[in-house]
Amino acid sequence: MTGLTAELVVDGRAPRSPALAPNGRRLCYVLTPLSRTGDHLDTALWLVDTDGAVAPRRATADTATESRPRWSADSATLFFLSDRSDRGTSQLHALTLADGTVTTLTGWQAGVIDHLPLTDPHLVALLAEDEPTAQDARRARDRDDVIVVGEREPRARIRLLDLRTGRITTPHVFGDRHVVELRQRPDGGPLAVLTRASTDNDHGPCSGHLHLLDPATGTVQDLGPVEADAQSLAWWPGEDGWHLGYLALTPPGLQAGTAVFDLAVENRVLRNRTAGLSMCPTELRQTDGAPLVVFADGLNATLARLDATDLTILSQHPGCLDTLTATPAGDDIAVLTAGRYQPPNVHVGPATGPLRRITTTRPELDGIALGAQQPLAYRAADGLDLDGLLVLPVGRTASDGPFPLVTIAHGGPYERYADRCQLFWFPSAQWLAAAGHAVFLPNQRGGQGHGHQFAASVAGRVGQQEWTDILSGIDLLVAEGIADPDRLGIAGWSHGGFLSAWAVSQTDRFRAALVGAGVVDWGMLAATGENGQFEAALGGSTGWSGIGPHPHDAVSPISFASRIRTPVLILHGAEDTNVPLGQAVYLHRALRHFDVEHEFVIYPREGHSIRERHHQIDVLRRTRAWFDRWL
Repeated sequence: MTGLTAELVVDGRAPRSPALAPNGRRLCYVLTPLSRTGDHLDTALWLVDTDGAVAPRRATADTATESRPRWSADSATLFFLSDRSDRGTSQLHALTLADGTVTTLTGWQAGVIDHLPLTDPHLVALLAEDEPTAQDARRARDRDDVIVVGEREPRARIRLLDLRTGRITTPHVFGDRHVVELRQRPDGGPLAVLTRASTDNDHGPCSGHLHLLDPATGTVQDLGPVEADAQSLAWWPGEDGWHLGYLALTPPGLQAGTAVFDLAVENRVLRNRTAGLSMCPTELRQTDGAPLVVFADGLNATLARLDATDLTILSQHPGCLDTLTATPAGDDIAVLTAGRYQPPNVHVGPATGPLRRITTTRPELDGIALGAQQPLAYRAADGLDLDGLLVLPVGRTASDGPFPLVTIAHGGPYERYADRCQLFWFPSAQWLAAAGHAVFLPNQRGGQGHGHQFAASVAGRVGQQEWTDILSGIDLLVAEGIADPDRLGIAGWSHGGFLSAWAVSQTDRFRAALVGAGVVDWGMLAATGENGQFEAALGGSTGWSGIGPHPHDAVSPISFASRIRTPVLILHGAEDTNVPLGQAVYLHRALRHFDVEHEFVIYPREGHSIRERHHQIDVLRRTRAWFDRWL
């Protein structure tokens, strides 16, 4: 039996963006490498018959970045984006199923960001930035390219492509607002358009507006502002006329559970349709009737239909349901989902279940021994019900313990561990289980899957109850003889990296820690990270909140750096704009000042996630070596 290697983890390909044809007979997906070896990611479109009669077949060569497959209403044409003509600049293409020909439909100099085939078979709506002007070209040539914030910032705008003539027109209807999403009413009516004030990640998600655009006349109706981080537009008919829904954060805080918001277009009555639920909506998908809603439900997933007065539960599934696509009637669906020991694949079937796998994209993992994975249910110190996962060392059972235990905190904090295969390039359970470690994956407060209040409880209080939630799980595993109390490690990426840094600043229980792209100073992150307003909601204040000390100082690991004695491995991408590299530098300098053993690794060209193959392999090997050394 072959053992698990770093190369096996990162060299595979995974299906992404499944798109089910309206007739339900074919499906397209994007086959994407898990790592990148050059400047661009080479992907390919694959087609598969949903009845399983014919094996999946490649529709395009993997010599370009191809994405966003969308079907025409008659299921005869597949539209997609590709940069095959000019790497890094995507254009709209069409694949005609009858003869397999691919046609390039646009040559927009700025490239196409997104597209939506309309019910009029001759029209496709595009999202694209303005093409560069002669003055822009001169500035670039002469390096007369000073940046004045707020001036000449790029904006995505709606363009309409007439397939008969190839002509692209731009309705000048939203001023200087940035268009982020559009969805046509299923009867061929107006487009619902979601805009933001700018592309600024800090400001934009809090400035959303909804509009209606008639593509035939160019007339616009403004429906007003929407809640923060609105997305996933969907139309449906009701007795009182058309409704328009979307997902957004539950007001008033910015660290909150998502909710389905339902706007009756005629009378402008807005309702939160998922208030009070103990699960969290993750996707809202339009059909010709009532829309479908995917929920993160504890460790698992629930699929429901949003009926006029209530939710109708259609099916429940282990783990996750991602990137849901459905036929217009909503009866048949396709999703990405994974098992405990199988990576994600495309599954199809009725919305009521069961689902059937129609792709096998990582056969190289067949026969690889993985650690036994089991759900955990336990209680926090205050009695709150919590869940998580335990992954045992490969080939071992709980009775073989106690084991060295590595706890890996998830990011977000509005993320979760689902009961799915835990094998990734970042610190992951199966990678460490293959080296003999038991791994605890806690779903602490602040995360997804347990409703709004559970998620909102950490706002301004990071590192408090979410941290004691994690400790309660570790204590349980020690008490049950699974974890060796003298061989405990802690790790995490992003918000998980914060929790790892926080852990070693609060206790000496851990013999080793890994801080990946982690937060160590919330005030600094609110000032320099790309999501400043959201980070301020988590940390509780900003540096301009008057003369300090500030609330965020009390929840920042750097404030307690003098207490750290645990060896720390710091990993960070050089070009990270989400949690800038300065956070890692700050921790490194503090640990050096206090003479704490640590290793500081910077990955050139990388952002918040590590994408390049050699860098991913380094993360895996360095992570395992670090915990092997200390545990």
